[in-house]
Amino acid sequence: MEYGSVQRYHRWSHLALSLWNKELGRNGRMAGIPEHLAKSCINLRYLVLSNNSLEGQIFSAANFNLTNLWRLQLDGNQFIGKIPECLLNSTYLVGLYLGDNLHYGRIPSWLGNMSHLVDLIMPNNHLEGPIPPEFCQLQNLQVLNLAENNISGDLPSCFSPPQIQQVHLSKNKFEGQLKDAFFNSSTLVTLDLGYNHFNGGIPNWIGRLSNLTYLILTHNNLEGEVPYLLCHLERLRLIDLSHNNFSKQIPYCLDMTALHGDFSIATESSEVTLEFATEEESYFFRISVAPMRKEETVEFTTKTISYSYQGRILTYMSGVDLSYNKLTGEIPHQIGNLTRIHTLNLSYNNLTGSIPWTFSNLEQIESLDLSHNNLNGKIPQNITELFRLSVFSVAYNNLSGKTPERINQFGTFEESSYQGNPLLCGLPLPKSCGPPPPLAPKAVTDIEEDDNFMDMDIFYISFTASYIVVVLAIAIVLYVNPYWRRTWFYLVETWMTSCYYFIIDHLPKGFRH
Repeated sequence: MEYGSVQRYHRWSHLALSLWNKELGRNGRMAGIPEHLAKSCINLRYLVLSNNSLEGQIFSAANFNLTNLWRLQLDGNQFIGKIPECLLNSTYLVGLYLGDNLHYGRIPSWLGNMSHLVDLIMPNNHLEGPIPPEFCQLQNLQVLNLAENNISGDLPSCFSPPQIQQVHLSKNKFEGQLKDAFFNSSTLVTLDLGYNHFNGGIPNWIGRLSNLTYLILTHNNLEGEVPYLLCHLERLRLIDLSHNNFSKQIPYCLDMTALHGDFSIATESSEVTLEFATEEESYFFRISVAPMRKEETVEFTTKTISYSYQGRILTYMSGVDLSYNKLTGEIPHQIGNLTRIHTLNLSYNNLTGSIPWTFSNLEQIESLDLSHNNLNGKIPQNITELFRLSVFSVAYNNLSGKTPERINQFGTFEESSYQGNPLLCGLPLPKSCGPPPPLAPKAVTDIEEDDNFMDMDIFYISFTASYIVVVLAIAIVLYVNPYWRRTWFYLVETWMTSCYYFIIDHLPKGFRH
């Protein structure tokens, strides 16, 4: 529907106006919402102007008259300014969608007084300040999405809507401990608190969230152990606790039931039944409007790349990421029971022991990263049965023995998958396995003969040099010292005389003359 037909449309029913993904106004831009629309359409229930090029302030308080508004969807525009306080007059507001705009300022506390509010979705703006404690009054809230803002402070400990299903607060500046927030939210399906500054441990109320399916706590300052209470959550499919300070061992019971199979989540219908009353009679209309709530999106890292999963694809995704922590001990062999898992990342920890042979049961796995640990022993050869594996790394451990046979998917992995293991050998590493080839006997004999020959030469040379050095030393001493020289010649003369008479005395008488 083009902008020129807006007036004709609101004269027809005044109930729903949907201009989804339309370029409104000249040159695709229009400053704010038309004044007559905010002033005259007093019976308007649904106002959807998503994904256009609207800019400026949303409403003027003086002209706002949409007191019967149920849903206001203005995401994907270029609206600026603070969230207008005139919305407080829309006491029946059920859904407020202001994401992907340029709003700034603090989150208004009066939003907590809108008791009918079900969807509060305002991601990717410039909102700041803490979440007002008045939000504890939103008992009907089902979706809270304030991701990618500048919101700071603690989560209100009283904030635990009993019907909440989705919480997206990632990429903000939250801090402090989780305390008692969400302690009574058993309907919670998605809890995304990644990329903040939360500290402390995971609270015990996590075990009460029986419907929790996606748990994203990456890039925080959380510490302590990974709680065994996670094992009680039978629907848990995505666990991202990476880039924290968790320590101790990985729970052996982490082979959750939900990670063994697939299930789907029902989506909200876009058809809405509305009642329109006139002075004479009432009418019921079933109209199709643009979907009010976008498909849920969860960001998860797999194959070393961060992906945004949404819609039906999200329902098929499952994975565990415990990388960049301080986990110790052995990898539980029970993790091999996660037959439907797609991603397992245990890299950058202090894990020891061997790689469980049960990993060959991970039939659906596409990314397996065990690098930068202290694992030892051999790589199980049956791991080559993982036919869907496209990313594999055991680099920088203490593994030994032969690399897996280069068949199936393992024929595609390069040296980087195994480097940093000095005792590992076999392709694709440059180090080959097995002893070096023996030398021929003749060559050994020749080497021994050459060694002996070289030894005799060295002996003769050293003996001659030593003899010459001794003679020179004696000559120098006799030349320098006259007394020793006279003594030397006297001894030589005496020795020669003694030898002469010894020979004469022992010669036969006939030879003496």
